[in-house]
Amino acid sequence: MTETIDVVEFRIGAELYAMDIQLAREIVEMVPITPLPRAPPYISGIINLRGEITTVISINQLLGLPERERDGTQKIIIMVADLAGGSNVGIIVDDVLSVIQVRDKDIERIEGGLSASVAHYMKGIIKASQETGDRKKRGDETEVVKGLVIWIDIEKIIRELVDLHSK
Repeated sequence: MTETIDVVEFRIGAELYAMDIQLAREIVEMVPITPLPRAPPYISGIINLRGEITTVISINQLLGLPERERDGTQKIIIMVADLAGGSNVGIIVDDVLSVIQVRDKDIERIEGGLSASVAHYMKGIIKASQETGDRKKRGDETEVVKGLVIWIDIEKIIRELVDLHSK
């Protein structure tokens, strides 16, 4: 029996990323973010989400990726509160594509070699199959372009931030 993992696939810039679906509470449209004075660069600010103050994190900043101009098309993935010690946290992504099931055999784990040093926040690379990947319109047909999806360890990222700020 092949084990499958449910992930939410999203885009940051031109690249595809994924995270464990059970860590996402909901996905919301971009709303105005109130900046916090003297906050680290990766904290974009806070939002009021149905009466709950939610800290919004720029995943681009944390992963060292170029920041894109905010144009209102971005989404905020709100994490389950347990992930951040009961606090509400969301991450900004450029677009949320879909929830996909990935077979374990389609995941390349990063364990050693040159990639290991940059793989601290990565669970692995998903070798995109026909069900995943970028969909491009070509005439009347939608073509699936196979590619690689970087499976990030959002749990490790958030937990390290919580530990850092609780000291």
